[in-house]
Amino acid sequence: MDNADYLDVAVRLANADLTDVSTLQEALYAEPWWAGRVTAHDLVCLRTVATSLRAVLAAAVARDVAAVENAVNTLLENHPLRPRLSSGHDDEPNWHIHVADTAQPPATEVAAAAAWGIAQGIVRLGLDRWGQCADPTCGTYFVDTSTNKAKRFCSARCANRVHVAAHRSRQRGA
Repeated sequence: MDNADYLDVAVRLANADLTDVSTLQEALYAEPWWAGRVTAHDLVCLRTVATSLRAVLAAAVARDVAAVENAVNTLLENHPLRPRLSSGHDDEPNWHIHVADTAQPPATEVAAAAAWGIAQGIVRLGLDRWGQCADPTCGTYFVDTSTNKAKRFCSARCANRVHVAAHRSRQRGA
């Protein structure tokens, strides 16, 4: 994984509905080595991490530099990286670095990865590329990777729902 992947983990975890282990597994769908091992204990630990990530994202959306710095530094302090070199998995040599000891519960590595990912995202993107869905019924956070920094919705589905509702409202008013 690279820093972009860790940022993706952070945003997915922040937006996840962590009601049970299966919803955590869904949030970690791209990381089967974590998703397949998570337990109820990991779920409890990662709920706290998700709350902290949402605080970072809310501060980033508000362009609150001091709050972003404080929240990210708290995350990094609470979930420090403990890098470990690995030669690969499943009999396929593929050198890479884990951000925490893989012998620990998955929550340890997921939390460190998310903390590192959001920190690196802030460093790389500043505060101009963070958003929260403009659909008032959604609230999902996102990273705006558009060329003109004009993204307002987390997905085409939310954008369509809002635009269709606005169109229907105009039609009723006409």
